[in-house]
Amino acid sequence: MKPQNVESGHKSYQMTEAIVELRGVNIRQGNRNILENVDLRIARGEFVYLVGKTGSGKSSLLKTLYAALPLASGSATVSGFDLRKTGRRKIPKLRRQLGIVFQDFNLLMDRSVEDNLRFALEATGWKKGTGAEERIDQVLQEVGLADRRRSMPHTLSGGEQQRVAFARALLNAPTLLIADEVTGNLDPETSKDILELMRNLGREHGTAVLFATHDYRLLDTFHARVVRCEGGKVFNSEG
Repeated sequence: MKPQNVESGHKSYQMTEAIVELRGVNIRQGNRNILENVDLRIARGEFVYLVGKTGSGKSSLLKTLYAALPLASGSATVSGFDLRKTGRRKIPKLRRQLGIVFQDFNLLMDRSVEDNLRFALEATGWKKGTGAEERIDQVLQEVGLADRRRSMPHTLSGGEQQRVAFARALLNAPTLLIADEVTGNLDPETSKDILELMRNLGREHGTAVLFATHDYRLLDTFHARVVRCEGGKVFNSEG
């Protein structure tokens, strides 16, 4: 079967390329096993739900992917980085390949939308005069907030603040977007809008999306593969 491509501008992404590849991974916190023998593959441009009850290991799995938890055993590659060989010096490079969004927006409330994004760019090594302003314009267009560039966060709705958080996560054109319970504070209609936004990222840019939630109702928004944490194991099924 011919590999499916995702078109983005002048680039063509093959969705067969693995962005996440875990094999036989054990995840621990201290001396406690959280998840055992995890096998997980996420392709470029793929949208995947990560579900499970509170305490089932979802957050520990996500932390392993962005190297906040060390790999206990097994093999793991994320966005081209071998987690077995990713020491402290390489972690910032890995995280520049990732976009990470949490339930709490973590915006700087005393700075405008554009200043929040500018701060994030400077923190990841962007210099003035290197296209930073153009990049801010691009990501705000993508999340539908082009007209709120100079707004203060407290003047935005919850959904708009979450979109600013997504814009911030997109600044470095991540290969993998990790969304951890990002709709937990939003109403159902806004939650659907955020899901559609994430889905479009994969279609338009080849960004893989791993969306963690304990709200199973969101799985009916659109069908996608479901990865489930339960009883110390990780199970894959089709959405």
